[in-house]
Amino acid sequence: MRIFDRSSALLNLIFFIIPFVSCSANSDEPSKPDPQPSDHSDITFWLTNPDKSALFQKQNITLNFGSSTNQNPIISVDDSQTFQTMDGFGYSLTGGSAMHIYRMEKSARAALLDELFKTEGNNIGVSYLRISIGASDLDDRTFSYNDLPAGETDPELKKFSLAPDKTYLIPLLKEILAINPDIKILGSPWSPPAWMKTNNSPKGGSLKPEWYGTYANYFVKYIEGMKAEGIRVDAITVQNEPLHPGNNPSLLMVADAQAEFVKNHLGPAFKGAGIDTKIIIYDHNADRPDYPISILNDPEAKKYIDGSAFHLYGGKIEALSDVHSAHPDKSLYFTEQWIGAPGNFPDNLQWHTRELIIGATRNWCKTVLEWNLAADSKWEPHTDGGCTECLGALTITGNTVVRNPAYYIIAHASKFVRPGSVRIGSTLNVNLPNVAFKTPAGNKVLIVLNNSNDDQRFNIRFAGKSVGTLLKAGAVGTYIW
Repeated sequence: MRIFDRSSALLNLIFFIIPFVSCSANSDEPSKPDPQPSDHSDITFWLTNPDKSALFQKQNITLNFGSSTNQNPIISVDDSQTFQTMDGFGYSLTGGSAMHIYRMEKSARAALLDELFKTEGNNIGVSYLRISIGASDLDDRTFSYNDLPAGETDPELKKFSLAPDKTYLIPLLKEILAINPDIKILGSPWSPPAWMKTNNSPKGGSLKPEWYGTYANYFVKYIEGMKAEGIRVDAITVQNEPLHPGNNPSLLMVADAQAEFVKNHLGPAFKGAGIDTKIIIYDHNADRPDYPISILNDPEAKKYIDGSAFHLYGGKIEALSDVHSAHPDKSLYFTEQWIGAPGNFPDNLQWHTRELIIGATRNWCKTVLEWNLAADSKWEPHTDGGCTECLGALTITGNTVVRNPAYYIIAHASKFVRPGSVRIGSTLNVNLPNVAFKTPAGNKVLIVLNNSNDDQRFNIRFAGKSVGTLLKAGAVGTYIW
């Protein structure tokens, strides 16, 4: 690095003091985003501080690329290095989430949906949703679309009905699709109908082999039924958390069984019905990359599979790259991570940004989804035996909405990293973990976390020029140019 004369050093000091003051202003209330961009600034900068002094707030400062140099760390962004194409960022829209939002007064609901699913102004542009096929544990009861009295079966699925979802979920999805017709929807089952299972219960048990073909047709009827409602299901996972039969509802489905089901039943059923909905396997923790790899190692199963989905309640996010290395032609998705109520804003912001927004995408994931979109102040509803402390991205009480950590975590990516964006190269730094993207419009987006205990000044370098900026300890910044 070259040594500056006194005048250069003074200018450089002023350059860094200005953004520091702007980003660190004290306030008793969370600051509101500035709807107007900074004038004559190369970079737009949105900030969240762990002390809530800025909550996904556009910073009214000037950040221009130039030729000045200094000894601060450098994050170099290189758009000649390209990786996976992104499908989107968002949440699980559980049955309970849909219930709370749909029960809002129409005008309040419309305003909230605009905020969530539009991109202009201060809206956050959620672009991907995960819904449950039948009940999840964050519904007010367990149900499937083919529940029968004990001892009865329905091999032809004549009693199949989406009726349980027609009160809240389907009407709400229609309102969301009116705002963003291109939003992608992923469906995940927690359990087949109980009569198809070894224990005749929504909780636990395994799928009986004699019902594999019928259950494959259950998926077909679900996708066709949603299509008839005007809702395209872009992808399904075969089973939520197939190695966790203790939830309610749930199903134990070991890797060999999932491979058999996909290879000889689900894949052929989709092909026969002309369904192009993606089939995604696994949908569980990063501690078992062998599960999806073993299924993908079977070429007859692999030909029907788009990719694998992951959670991070166990294992390390880097394990996802092992799956990519074993089968680089298949996609990876990050589909679920909860925040335990009542939440810890600084810790949640730091961990989820580092491990999911940055970690999952740097390890090839096309989506990052938080669990779940909304609950009430008592973290309800949930099934008997379901999650009792799942903090929603939103807490909804009547028409009152409180925005929780997951709202801001996802917002830092969803608003700017639009579907079709491509991850591009950026410098690894343990104190400043980051990830960069190039959007379909050609913008560059860099998301940075200050993972240290001290305020960090650093440089962003692109195309041979640099700009200096600062993040407080534990803060997250999104930079767009």
